[in-house]
Amino acid sequence: MFGYIDLNPKTLAQEQTERYKAWYCGLCRVIRNRYGQMGRMVLSNDMTFLTVLLSSLYEPEEHRDSAVCPLHPVRKRDSVQTTETEYAADMNLLLAYWKFVDAERDKERSIQKHLAGRLKTAYEAIAEKYPLQSKCVENALMQIWEKEEKQERDVDGLCALSGQMLGAVFAPREDVFAPVLQAVGNGLGKFVYLMDAYEDYERDVRKGRFNPLDTLQGPEYDELIRDSLTSMLSESCEALDLLPLSQDLDLLQNVLYEGVWNRYALLEEKKKGGKEKKEI
Repeated sequence: MFGYIDLNPKTLAQEQTERYKAWYCGLCRVIRNRYGQMGRMVLSNDMTFLTVLLSSLYEPEEHRDSAVCPLHPVRKRDSVQTTETEYAADMNLLLAYWKFVDAERDKERSIQKHLAGRLKTAYEAIAEKYPLQSKCVENALMQIWEKEEKQERDVDGLCALSGQMLGAVFAPREDVFAPVLQAVGNGLGKFVYLMDAYEDYERDVRKGRFNPLDTLQGPEYDELIRDSLTSMLSESCEALDLLPLSQDLDLLQNVLYEGVWNRYALLEEKKKGGKEKKEI
């Protein structure tokens, strides 16, 4: 659920990268202040993107600070946050709670039950505050789990449910921008599910676990996955273009056009290395 929506700093100027880091630190501090160190442990770059997106769109007042933190004690780090950061922090905890509950279903990860329990009180407060987002995430996950337990190879359906989940999270309020924000999140949610299944496929096969990509195996498998991932991201990119954004648009485009492919590039590089070893 987490870890794919990230920045690609290699193609950005240092000033741009530092700006994104400041948003990340701002989110971290809001989570720490609201939920303590346990909250900080589940900090996600995915929700940093959401913070930047919503702040760019709604243009609330920015609050800047510079301070030393326990994770980076050598020098002060700049941070920036807005009221949208607070929303992203709540969504970060909501998604993290369900991530632990999901992982708990894997018997090899019993510690996740403890972590989910640690977040349950915070989750319940967030669910009460944001019933629409909470219910959509829960319903989508329940349907995903049902399909997975029945071992349904409905890749499109599973990706669609993941898209619905993140789409709801990306729309904090019911206004004129909500459908477009949902479309941004919907494409990313589909991408995240398919990318996660693609990354885990070989490990799932070794451990005898269900993976919906079984039926797609063949000579054109990798190309099919790449085309599908690209199509899903196109949905997000097209929606982003419809929003009246100017501030930090360079960062948002960097994430959608390049950063989300970071893990894919690493995976392909690993696969290529493995093939070369076999040939030798």
